[in-house]
Amino acid sequence: MKTRLDMDLSGVETKSFGHRVVPWWGTMGFILIEGMGFVLSIGMFLYIPLNDPQWPLGFPAQPLGWSTAFTLLLVLSLIPNWLVFRRAVERDNAMLKVLLVLMSLIGVVSLVIRWYEFQSLTIHWDTNVYGSLLWVILGLHTAHLVTDVGDTIVMSAIFFTGHTPSGRFSDADENAFYWVFVVIGWLPLYALLYWSNRLGGA
Repeated sequence: MKTRLDMDLSGVETKSFGHRVVPWWGTMGFILIEGMGFVLSIGMFLYIPLNDPQWPLGFPAQPLGWSTAFTLLLVLSLIPNWLVFRRAVERDNAMLKVLLVLMSLIGVVSLVIRWYEFQSLTIHWDTNVYGSLLWVILGLHTAHLVTDVGDTIVMSAIFFTGHTPSGRFSDADENAFYWVFVVIGWLPLYALLYWSNRLGGA
């Protein structure tokens, strides 16, 4: 059988950064798909009040303590995450070890806070449509959070193996890119779930 060469990809960069490498586009694809999940969830959450003036169905506003602590931690985490971007481009293996361990710890702490955030909710997922949407949106974001934290922990371990190919620096850059999505994606959800009814006088 004769093999036909449709396209020669041997010259594609694998050790660069940003849009010049294929994995970056894969990460962007994930972000677009998962971001659409957030958009659809927000759309559902905003649609229900149009048909029920008592939204959120007589339940008090959700407590702000754990959710605000979670939000502040995510926003502050953008500082070391930005340093990951810088050190990855510089291929600073020693500093990346420290930063990736720090980001892993931040991720684990954020998951612990999210657990307490779930525990503090005043409504169960199966009580009514409000409870269902609240838990689904929080669960959706938590799934993305778990994915990135797991990826960061594994990447941290790889950087400590002593066998760090140069392509791993690009992977660290893309991991930091996805974390930005996790943080930015949460901010409108936080405003919607915890502040929309307060500001609306509900």
